Amino acid sequence: MLRALRIWLLLALLAAAALGVALASGSSEIALAELPRLLLHPDDSPAAQVLHALRLPRALSAFASGALLALAGALMQVLLRNPLADPYVLGTSGGAAVGSLIALLLGGGLLTLQLGAFAGALTSTLLLFGLARRAWQPQLGESEGSVPRLLLTGVMLAALWAAVTLLLLTLVPEAQLRGMLFWLSGDLAGADAPGWPLAALAGLLLVLWPLARELNLLLRGAAGAQALGVRVAWLQRALYLLASLAAAVAVATAGAVGFVGLVAPHALRLLIGNDQRVLLPACALGGGTLLLLADTLARTAVAPQQLPVGVVMALLGAPAFIALLLRAEGRR
Repeated sequence: MLRALRIWLLLALLAAAALGVALASGSSEIALAELPRLLLHPDDSPAAQVLHALRLPRALSAFASGALLALAGALMQVLLRNPLADPYVLGTSGGAAVGSLIALLLGGGLLTLQLGAFAGALTSTLLLFGLARRAWQPQLGESEGSVPRLLLTGVMLAALWAAVTLLLLTLVPEAQLRGMLFWLSGDLAGADAPGWPLAALAGLLLVLWPLARELNLLLRGAAGAQALGVRVAWLQRALYLLASLAAAVAVATAGAVGFVGLVAPHALRLLIGNDQRVLLPACALGGGTLLLLADTLARTAVAPQQLPVGVVMALLGAPAFIALLLRAEGRR
């Protein structure tokens, strides 16, 4: 337990440092030494208004979204027993993105966008449960054979959502096209309500903590886990539902951002091992820090123009993941 606390403390310090950089950086820089005073005792200065109205809500939303995506990726990797799985594999993020695009097309506000993402993710979840219902049978033999069916069904759903996305972009009025494309690439510019993604993150961690031992057993195979008393089919359903909800909240907050759910859990697994009791909180801290740094770079790289955070994340995440794969291959 002492080792786990040290890992979490180190990641928390990195997250705090990333938050400080995010709050201090921008078109109008704020000295790091001034941040504690402005955060705890805000005044009427322009720096305090920029900090509290713009940068702090965006930074907290970026951290919460990255943490949720990393946790969703970690859960998908346990569910599929595949370190390359992430929320996009089973179509969850694609469904949430389609729901959000429809909300944007209808001209709704932030609440409509969030409801659209939840509706899209829920639709994708129900479709997967219906199309791959045999994958959720409680019998042992069915549990062992569930992963290939579940994966193939999810891949087909992801392809379906990608086609629907292209169709919507083809039909959308030209005046709305640029905003939709920017949002599809990841956009935190309108993220001014970090309370609900942070609450979702805290709730998800509280739900997952008692399940960590069962997740460790599930990683060894459904047969062994069931022999040790794990309700495998129930646990699989719970994992997918929790991962779906986490991805939906993240997509509704930050847009369609990739690689966080893939890179963060995989990198941390290589560094600290695969004990879910340690890995899941570490994923929350590491994924949140990763997206927070990517968003800071997106805001400041070509300021005053802002880049889509999803593009920045892909440019950073793809080479990093290739390096992780090469490192893993070098160990064999």
